[in-house]
Amino acid sequence: MMRVTFIHADGKARTEAEAEPGSILLDVAQAHMMPLEGTCEGQMACSTCHVIVGREDFDRLPPASEMEEDMLDLAAGVRRTSRLSCQVVLTDDLDGLTVHIPAESRNMQGPR
Repeated sequence: MMRVTFIHADGKARTEAEAEPGSILLDVAQAHMMPLEGTCEGQMACSTCHVIVGREDFDRLPPASEMEEDMLDLAAGVRRTSRLSCQVVLTDDLDGLTVHIPAESRNMQGPR
């Protein structure tokens, strides 16, 4: 098992999660009640699973594809260390990853 820390949108609360290597970050986030939609179900057709990876951890991730970079251009509150959580496959090398939930997002499903 590996550990992922989610920093909530308020910047204060945090959720510690355990995950199996090979898990998709979005799935782990949703299993721990993080407010990430993932409207397109990992098909890179939206940016509703946008997260901000901790600066200290960003370089441990493989580079984003050009398609992911294009989708990140549509995300609200994007930063240099932004990624789509549907594209992050957790590996043993990412144990201890810290991920910030953005304070703003674009809800693709409309009001609930």
